[in-house]
Amino acid sequence: MFEGFTAETLARIQFAFTVSFHIIFPAFSIGLASYLAVLNGLWLKTRRRLYRDLFDYWKKIFAVAFGMGVVSGIVMSYQFGTNWSVFSDRAGPVIGPLMAYEVLTAFFLEAGFLGIMLFGRERVGDGLHMLATALVAVGTLISATWILSVNSWMHTPAGFAIAENGQFVPEDWWEIVFNPSFPYRLGHMVLAAYLTTALVVAGAAAWQMRRGRATAGTHKMFSMGMWMAVLVTPLQIYAGDLHGLNTLEHQPAKVMAMEGHYDSHPEGAPLILFGIPDAENKEIDYAVEIPKLSSLILKHDLNAPLPGLDTIPDDEEPPVGIVFWSFRVMVALGFAMLGLGLWSLWARWRGRLYDAPWLHRAAVVMGPSGFVAVLAGWITTEVGRQPFTVYGLMRTADSLSPVDAPAVGTSLLVFIVVYFFIFGAGTYYILRLMNGAPGETGPRIEEEGPLRSAGITPAQEMPGE
Repeated sequence: MFEGFTAETLARIQFAFTVSFHIIFPAFSIGLASYLAVLNGLWLKTRRRLYRDLFDYWKKIFAVAFGMGVVSGIVMSYQFGTNWSVFSDRAGPVIGPLMAYEVLTAFFLEAGFLGIMLFGRERVGDGLHMLATALVAVGTLISATWILSVNSWMHTPAGFAIAENGQFVPEDWWEIVFNPSFPYRLGHMVLAAYLTTALVVAGAAAWQMRRGRATAGTHKMFSMGMWMAVLVTPLQIYAGDLHGLNTLEHQPAKVMAMEGHYDSHPEGAPLILFGIPDAENKEIDYAVEIPKLSSLILKHDLNAPLPGLDTIPDDEEPPVGIVFWSFRVMVALGFAMLGLGLWSLWARWRGRLYDAPWLHRAAVVMGPSGFVAVLAGWITTEVGRQPFTVYGLMRTADSLSPVDAPAVGTSLLVFIVVYFFIFGAGTYYILRLMNGAPGETGPRIEEEGPLRSAGITPAQEMPGE
C-alpha cells in the first residue's frame, strides 16, 4: 500500500495525521472552557435558568472534547521517540523541559479541577465551583502557551548553544520561551480557538432554530456566538497580519511560498489571488493577481522590493503548492467569518437576528469552518518550515529515527484505522449531544433545593427569558 514511500515521507505523513486530529480538540476546548466560565459567571450573577442550562449543555461536550484532546496528544508525543529519536536527542535539552512544564503547570491544573467543574457544584458550593471552572479555563490557556512556545522555538530558535555532540543546549530560558515568533503565534492561536468555539456555538444554535426548536437558550447561544464573530474576527485578521510580518523577518522562504513568489520583484510585488503553482518550471500558472499589493501589505510600500524563491537554494525551498493553497484557504475562511459577523450585526440592528433564515443557514454551514481554518493555518506554518525541523539548523531528513519504511507504514495504517474508529465515534457522540436543545435534559433549576432555600421561586427566576 505504501510502496515507493520513504521512511521519512511516511513518518511525516504519520505525524501530520496525528497532529491534525489533535489540534482540532484543543482548538475547541480552549475556547469552550472560557465560554463555560462566562456562562457560569452569568448564572451566579443573574440566577437566570438559561445560563445554567447552557452551562450544563456545553460542559458535557467539553468533557468529551477534552478527553479526546488528551488521548490524541499522548499518542502524538510518543512519535518523538519512535519516529524522530534523533530530533528528540538533539533538541531534547530545550523542548523536554518546556513540555514538562506544560504538564506540571497546565495539565495538572486542568485535571485537578475538571472533576469539580463537571460534578462538584452541589458538593463544594457555587463559589468554589466557579473557581474550579475558571482554573480549568486558565489551565487550557497555560497549556497552549507552553506548547506554542515549544513549537515557536522550532521556527525561531533562540537562547541556545550547540554542544560538541550536536545537542541544542539551553543558555537563556527567557529567550527560549519568549522566542521571536512566540507572542504572535500565541495570540493568533488563542484567537483562532475563540473563533472556532464561537462558530460552533452559533452553528449549533442556528441548527436548532432551523429545525423550529428555538428557545431562549438557543437565542442566547446564537447571540453570544455572533458577538464573538463580530469582535474577534477583526482582531484575528490584525493578529494574522502581525504574524505574517514577523514570519517575513525570520522565515522569508515561507512567506515567498505563501505568496507564490518564485521570482524576485525589485519594484513592487503583486498579490497573487489564485493560480496553480508549477514547481518544475517555478511559476504560477493562470495567476490572477493585483499589481504591487503584496509589497503594500508586507512592506507598506507599493514599490518596495520583495525577494523571491530564486534567492533561496533549491534544497531549502518549502513545498510551494501546499503552502500556497493552505494559506488561501485560511485567509478566505477568515474573511468569510468576518462577513458572517457583519451580516449578523446588520440583522441585529434591524431586530431580525432570530428571524433571518439565510443568516441561520450560513451559520450552520460556517459552524465547522474554524476547524478547517485552524488546520489550514497549521499546515501553512509547519509545511512552510520544511525542509527543517529546527529552522535553518536541523533538517527533517536528519531528524528521523533509524526505522524502515514498512514499519512506519504499518503503524501509520494502524493509526488511521484506530483514529477513525475511536475519534469518529467521539465526534459522532458530540454531534448527538449538540442535536439536543439546551434544557431538554437534566434537572430543572426551580426543582432543586439550593434555589428554593435561597428564596428564589420559578417566577422570580424567569424574567427576561
